[in-house]
Amino acid sequence: MATTTQIAREAPEIEAYKLGLLKSAQALPPPVLPAYQVAGMSGAQEDAINRGLAGIGAYQPYMTQALQGMTGAQQLTNQAVSNFDPSQLTQFINPYQELVMDKALENINRQGQLSQQNLQAQAVRAGAFGGAREGVQRAELGRGLSETRNATIAQMLSQGYQQAMSAYDAQRARQLSGAQLSGQLAQGIGALGAQNQALGQQDVTFQYGLGQQQQGQQQRELDALRASQLQAAYQPYQQLGFLSDIYRGAPTTQMAVTQQSAPAPSPFQQIAGLATGALATAGAFYGNNSGNNQRSGGLF
Repeated sequence: MATTTQIAREAPEIEAYKLGLLKSAQALPPPVLPAYQVAGMSGAQEDAINRGLAGIGAYQPYMTQALQGMTGAQQLTNQAVSNFDPSQLTQFINPYQELVMDKALENINRQGQLSQQNLQAQAVRAGAFGGAREGVQRAELGRGLSETRNATIAQMLSQGYQQAMSAYDAQRARQLSGAQLSGQLAQGIGALGAQNQALGQQDVTFQYGLGQQQQGQQQRELDALRASQLQAAYQPYQQLGFLSDIYRGAPTTQMAVTQQSAPAPSPFQQIAGLATGALATAGAFYGNNSGNNQRSGGLF
């Protein structure tokens, strides 16, 4: 039984191109891929972090001062509204009050002496000096002088007391006002500390945001650099792939090579084959000659 093998091959020049492309691909070394790079924190970010760490608890001195102010204000308030102690008025009494009182009493005494002298002079002129009437008038004059002195003393002491009370109330009002002002100032200091802390944090946040933008720009530059390096590493393979696509799409010129093979015949088959071939040849020869004779008029 005969076996036929048919091999389809491309044109020699196309096949040479493809073989060369394969050898080029095999000769390429493995690509060296660039490593990933991460942009570090920018200087603005690092400075912002340091400022943020340094600013932690920056409000505490303000809070301490505010607490001290509130405590002092509370003490002043307690002092101002504490129970009244009459001994506290001594510090508000006019230091010249006694001198003024002595002067007033001196004037009263002098006026009393003048009145006694006038009374004696009248008694002498009337010839009643040393009499009972003079004694009664002298006693009335003395009682009047005593009442005048007592009234003057009482009035001046009352005036001094009222003035001392007014001074005391004024001082207490000033203490209350000072306590309220101290409390308000302490609250203001506390609010200032909180505001200072908040503003500092806003500055830190804003600065960190700017630094983050810088870091993002640096990261984009690193990513772009890696993409360029990656493209350069794959460029030879891309070029081979491009050529492969071209060769794959090119028209194919095929060349067919046919090979036939049959089993070797035995001697008997060879003899039989020769005999058969001879008979066939002879039959073909006579057949052709018979036809020729008939067309030529039958020579035989």
